Amino acid sequence: MRKSMGRIIAIANQKGGVGKTTTAINLSACLAEAEKRVLTIDMDPQGNTTSGLGIDKNNCENTIYQLILGECSFDEALIHTEFEYLDLIPSNVNLAGAEIELLNIENREYVLHNEIEKIKDNYDFIIIDCPPSLNMLTVNAMTTASTVLVPIQCEYYALEGLSQLMYTINLVQERLNPSLHMEGVVFTMYDARTNLSLQVVENVKENLDTTIYKTIIPRNVRLAEAPSHGKPINIYDSKSTGAESYRLLAQEVIDREDD
Repeated sequence: MRKSMGRIIAIANQKGGVGKTTTAINLSACLAEAEKRVLTIDMDPQGNTTSGLGIDKNNCENTIYQLILGECSFDEALIHTEFEYLDLIPSNVNLAGAEIELLNIENREYVLHNEIEKIKDNYDFIIIDCPPSLNMLTVNAMTTASTVLVPIQCEYYALEGLSQLMYTINLVQERLNPSLHMEGVVFTMYDARTNLSLQVVENVKENLDTTIYKTIIPRNVRLAEAPSHGKPINIYDSKSTGAESYRLLAQEVIDREDD
């Protein structure tokens, strides 16, 4: 098998509460569990991916914020997490100010790309958790990424805002990163007891011309609890349905690379 170059996946949906960060944390951890070298980049000022991987976000001397503003090197921002094969570039609330500071920087859409370009071959996968808005940080994630993975919550307004996200992806592809394409959609918070979840899945399949992952992430109490313990689900409760689902998703992501 060929040695793969680092595959960079941005996880994006400007709608909050769709399982975006949960997917970033657990997909990263399950890829690492499969002995893939993974770098997770937290681009969300809320820093939930950082704390969900067991790192105290308020105690990080260097974060993605310092990195994109050129105030530290990649190695200075890098954290080797307690989970084997999994590294992290953390984030915290400082990042909220980056939007304004980036205004004065030349080629500001490519700041992250230029940093990651230097190290991407050290990893099999780089997973970027985007902020829940379509701003300059999201654009930076998309100029860096090769694909965009969109988590969609199985609820009535699932498709709302999605066309806006697709428009942004297409715009970035046209103007800034021609090699960007849609990784696909993953359904989250699926409740097998409701017809609604099923309808949403069908509706998206009819309306979206994109790959849809077979793995559907269920609503799962253990999955919701894990981040507050600073652990990904495969560590927090390895046998839970949430852990099994993210392992299956990770396997699908890996298999897609080998196609």
